[in-house]
Amino acid sequence: MGRGSYDAIVIGAGPNGLAAAVRLAQAGRSTLVLEAAPTIGGGTRSAELTLPGYVHDVCAAVHALGISSPALARESLGDHTPQWVWPDIPIAHPLDGGRAGVLHRNLGETANGLGADAESWRRLAQPMIDNWDKLTPQLLAPLLSMPRHPLVMARFGIKALQPASLLVRRFKTDEAAALFGGCCAHAFLPLTRPLTSAFGLMLTASAHVDGWPFAAGGSQAVADALAARLAELGGEIRTNTLVRDLQELPPHQAALFDTNPTQLASIAGDALPARYRNRLRKFHHGPAAFKIDYALDAAVPWTNESCRRAGTVHVAGTFAELAIAQKAVATGHMPERPFVLVAQPSLFDKTRAPEGKHTLWAYAQVPNGYTGDATEAIEQQIERFAPGFRDVVLRRRVATPAALEEYNPNYVGGDIAGGAHTGLQLVFRPTISRRPYVTPNPSLFLCSASTPPGAGVHGMCGWHAAEQVLKAASRSRRRVRD
Repeated sequence: MGRGSYDAIVIGAGPNGLAAAVRLAQAGRSTLVLEAAPTIGGGTRSAELTLPGYVHDVCAAVHALGISSPALARESLGDHTPQWVWPDIPIAHPLDGGRAGVLHRNLGETANGLGADAESWRRLAQPMIDNWDKLTPQLLAPLLSMPRHPLVMARFGIKALQPASLLVRRFKTDEAAALFGGCCAHAFLPLTRPLTSAFGLMLTASAHVDGWPFAAGGSQAVADALAARLAELGGEIRTNTLVRDLQELPPHQAALFDTNPTQLASIAGDALPARYRNRLRKFHHGPAAFKIDYALDAAVPWTNESCRRAGTVHVAGTFAELAIAQKAVATGHMPERPFVLVAQPSLFDKTRAPEGKHTLWAYAQVPNGYTGDATEAIEQQIERFAPGFRDVVLRRRVATPAALEEYNPNYVGGDIAGGAHTGLQLVFRPTISRRPYVTPNPSLFLCSASTPPGAGVHGMCGWHAAEQVLKAASRSRRRVRD
């Protein structure tokens, strides 16, 4: 490794690491990014995983908060801003009998499709849609930061604090309850837990406002956009560079870790106090994903027509069935009918598959470290609402929780959410602190999804960590002058 001197070194070239590097380079700091893998991207890589010409998103596929993120906005990335592809329908949630809860970008169209729950859905979603520009800066920041719009956040918080199982009682129809519950289930928690409604509120609002797009050409485009902007600003990236110890790094003023907390403790060693390292090692990881990528001969034959036009399909059945599955996973059991998230990018982005063919992205939520084979359970769930699905499968590529961790060491036990959302860890990540990105060593910072605002391709964990680096440097310069 070269021994040039840098203001900042970022370990890990996932979206958070790259976003941190861009923010630092924008501020005029010399910045180096080190990535252990041959390619950048972390959770935003794309590759031909099944057959030639079929482009799959290796991890993240749908970017619910990408457009709302300052880290990915034109003001940050300029001409390198990713191109987005919007599905006709952001979310569909199929039910037996050919029914489905359907979320359109247009609130009125969504409400009208929910029958007896039209007014309930409108009352739930309209305030968030109206105040989305005020809500998102707070939702994409640490929860304990001072809100700029306290009344707006208070109104959101009254609902967000509730368990999904309580808030969903306002709905009379299976369609509305399942549609909302599917978004709440992104918390990887039992739906009886407090704050699970926060996930549903945020994700349904983002679907109405921003439409849950795909990155044109694959999620790799997001990482490539950040890398291109970093290069334009004079930053450097080195791949195939595994960092095991701080002593391996070139001289630097600050090091930012786009890693899990245990990796930070291991690499930093005695540069961090033993008590703090122990706290990092006690960080809890949540349930896992069991992922399958499909090359298809034709589009999925969903019984419900709206599911054939949806970018994301939440496959779980009713809210009650979903709640049973989430509880089972949380207690370490594989549910008979798991919650399966399905994305259909090739319906809207023709670069993803050969003419007339399709790709499908799907994962089931399973217990952390699950060693079984969830393929049959996943395909039974899809077949339940799309009879004949298996007939259009040309090739499948399975990624178990262990395979996901091998691919990206941040996914401990297959946990793709950056850590469990249980207990205090939902608010305090990775430890109890008002400044979650800062460590006891003033030159070491954590910028991964194990810090607020957590998982998702938004880059804001890195962005906020970079802001802390800049503030620390500014304070240091003031002390020198004084």
